[in-house]
Amino acid sequence: MNKTISELISDQQSKQFAVNAGRLVHSQLQFVNRYPELMNKIKTVPGLDAFFADNSQTEVPVAAILNNRFVSRRIDRLVINDTTKTIKILDYKTDINPDEFYDKYVLQLTEYKEILSKIYPKYKIETYILWLHDWRLEQI
Repeated sequence: MNKTISELISDQQSKQFAVNAGRLVHSQLQFVNRYPELMNKIKTVPGLDAFFADNSQTEVPVAAILNNRFVSRRIDRLVINDTTKTIKILDYKTDINPDEFYDKYVLQLTEYKEILSKIYPKYKIETYILWLHDWRLEQI
């Protein structure tokens, strides 16, 4: 694949834009109560408001030994319900083309699930992606 300098620069600018947009959205969703218009948007997506309820957690660090290696991750949103023994994991993605890294994201959520299953072995764990380009919530 031979790309011109302009194409390489354009690719780099697109990647940097995506990284910057992702950081901004992550920071806003971490402190969502500061952004009323964002809370209103969240309420329009069926099932999403549970991830922003009072019992939800944001940017949760988790770690475990998986396949004989130490794995440390940070979960975007986490809801643990001790009454129903369920856990819901939410990861935000800013990709415009979800298929491009889909397998990588599924693997990431699988790791989150494996780590939490070691900590909460009797809990049912569900994983979700919030595709921010179209505000679609997908259960994985």
